[in-house]
Amino acid sequence: MKKRTGEKMQNTTIPILTVDTLPGREYEFLGCVTASCCLSKSIVQDVSSNLKNWTIGGELNQYRAMIDQSVATVMSRISDDAQKSGADAVLGFRLSTTSVSSGAAEVIGYGTAVKFMK
Repeated sequence: MKKRTGEKMQNTTIPILTVDTLPGREYEFLGCVTASCCLSKSIVQDVSSNLKNWTIGGELNQYRAMIDQSVATVMSRISDDAQKSGADAVLGFRLSTTSVSSGAAEVIGYGTAVKFMK
């Protein structure tokens, strides 16, 4: 299944949904699935982004691309882990971010793996 993440298409093996329930579908809960990704930019990219931030402002494309890549990685890992547990989908998917140091960010994703009843 293709998921749109920023400007890139991300392949996932099962649906990852932000809804907490699927009306009309019966399923069993398999448990929580989690994934994280921590990426950083080089010192040159970090300085370049900070100069733009301090002078003209606007979107910091290098950081946006870093976060997009992190989100895509987290979604792929969540999908793979859920599929390994026998899940058909992930419900209640959420993302959280933290700054771990200057120029580095961590993206954490979590949701509930479910198996559809036939």
